[in-house]
Amino acid sequence: MDNKVLAVVNGQEITQRDLDIAISRFPRERQAYFMNEEGRKQLLDQIVSFELIYNYAKDNDIHKDENYLRSLEAAKKELLTQTAINKILAEVTVTDSEIKDYYEVNSHLFKNQESVTARHILVDSLEEANEIKKKIDNGMNFEMAAITYSSCPSKEQGGNLGSFTRGRMVPEFEKAAFELEVGVVSEPVQTQFGYHLIKVENKTKDTVKSLEEVYPIIERQLRNERESYKYMEFTQDLKQIYKVELK
Repeated sequence: MDNKVLAVVNGQEITQRDLDIAISRFPRERQAYFMNEEGRKQLLDQIVSFELIYNYAKDNDIHKDENYLRSLEAAKKELLTQTAINKILAEVTVTDSEIKDYYEVNSHLFKNQESVTARHILVDSLEEANEIKKKIDNGMNFEMAAITYSSCPSKEQGGNLGSFTRGRMVPEFEKAAFELEVGVVSEPVQTQFGYHLIKVENKTKDTVKSLEEVYPIIERQLRNERESYKYMEFTQDLKQIYKVELK
């Protein structure tokens, strides 16, 4: 790609690459703003302004200002410290076999829980629930019955409750839902909210995620643990070299 010169400030070229680098430093959601001509022009104006002020600062000995010198030393210290930390932590490694061993020992941590996808109709009385059940048994569409009769806000979606795992619903409702066969409409189920007719549309059993699915998670966890240990160990060793006084 041609690195076109976009501006020259006091002999210093500002190029297309400089502009692209400046854009890349913004958060991803902000970068889109600079992907049109107007946005790029505004950013170029800002870069030009910074170059102008930089030249002014050099020509007016602002590099000798005490605040600048303190900030410079603080920045140098932070950069040097972070570079040392990165170098130390770069020694940490996690192998494929270690990740596999961890997975085999801790596979129970990577379960997809058993879940149910269901619809329901909620009414106040057992008599009303039985009447609706009879209509459904005689051919009325469950979703239409939910829209027509249910008192739950889910009626607007034909009684759809989406998917849920154990522990998400009241015990009576959960027991009935997880025991139902797919496509079967339950007998009325009483809970603290009233009487429910439940229709299960899908079920998934407990499954364990594959090693391939969780590999990055395990690798990151092991690396974080080892980096923390490495950091603590290294700083403890340094306390034997450099005097520390806590007051």
